[in-house]
Amino acid sequence: MTTAPTTDRGPIGATRGFSWLLLISGLLGLAASAVLTLDKIKLLKDPSYRPSCNINPIISCGSIMRTAQAEAFGFPNSLIGLAAFGALAAIGAGLVAGASYRRWFWLSLQAGTMLGLGFVAWLIDQALYEIGALCPYCMVVWAVVLTAFWYTTVHNLRTGALPAPAALRRLAALRFQWLVPVAAYLVIALLILNRFWYYWSTLL
Repeated sequence: MTTAPTTDRGPIGATRGFSWLLLISGLLGLAASAVLTLDKIKLLKDPSYRPSCNINPIISCGSIMRTAQAEAFGFPNSLIGLAAFGALAAIGAGLVAGASYRRWFWLSLQAGTMLGLGFVAWLIDQALYEIGALCPYCMVVWAVVLTAFWYTTVHNLRTGALPAPAALRRLAALRFQWLVPVAAYLVIALLILNRFWYYWSTLL
């Protein structure tokens, strides 16, 4: 499918690589959300239940599941993930099959991934500096949302779905776009290393 800038309002497709990225990202996020949801149900049934991802004092899903932040909107955050990542996987599957979407659809996906990124940024802050624990499945969600947001932005800039100056679109056309999410992962890893160094240092 074309990724050339477009000025009309016709359907916009996606490259095969981006299509597969959305599909795989959606499936990974869906799987992580499903595990978190099942563990949350088990925890509600049995308060003494110990999730399989309770590995040590720092990597402890159970500690996070019991916090108010795990139910930011009055229900488990993982339910949001089931809906959002299910939709993302469906969009990716459609693109892999050759679907094209209108500009409003791409802008809606842009808004959705941006909201997701904002929510993830808040969750990272809460996990590191308020709760003081990490959840492996949550970190999978962080990586998936960050990746989906970045590549959706790049796609929308390249196709012209997202209005932007020519200079910004030229940047989006450059190769090695993967460097940006990789740099973000490294920053998060350094924040985790710094925040919990008191514990990691005891393992050395």
